[in-house]
Amino acid sequence: MTEVVLFHHARGCTEGVRAFADGLRAAGHTVHVPDLFDGVLPDSVEAGLALLRELGDEVDRRADRAVADLPAELVYAGFSAGEAVAQRLAQTRPGARGALLYESCIPVTGEWAFGPWPDGLPVQIHGADGDEFFAEDLPAARELAETAGPDLAELFLYPGGAHLFTDSSLPTYDAAAAALVLERSAAFLARVR
Repeated sequence: MTEVVLFHHARGCTEGVRAFADGLRAAGHTVHVPDLFDGVLPDSVEAGLALLRELGDEVDRRADRAVADLPAELVYAGFSAGEAVAQRLAQTRPGARGALLYESCIPVTGEWAFGPWPDGLPVQIHGADGDEFFAEDLPAARELAETAGPDLAELFLYPGGAHLFTDSSLPTYDAAAAALVLERSAAFLARVR
């Protein structure tokens, strides 16, 4: 069993995010799903991004509080905007076991970086190859995969152009691709125990 903290995307802690967490639980893992929006479910990605801008640094403070009483040996996972939270914690909170980065990726060098990628930290990155949001982050995802190296990093691209394709509660859901993301994520978690 691996312990995971899964951060939601800009549409909030939707039923689809919770269902994905349940899929990881069904594979035998403990999954924590903090609600960084305190129950607010924005009706669009744009509205969610506006809420994130309004909350500012409070999002990171909420995430830090959410993991404060959890063990250090976590896998950090996050969807889209939640990916940035997960990646920050994976790179900066000592003890991380791995990172599952969905539909986004932050550079590991340059002004946006949280710092260097930790030596020996495994990572999986998942995104749709036609997703306009993920397309902006694909160079960072490739950089991270190259930096971590083939023994530790996997980058998976899925056909389609939908953002948030893993969320079963949204119209952008792609059941086949989401099932493959879940399968690959569960395999990753089994390896990093």
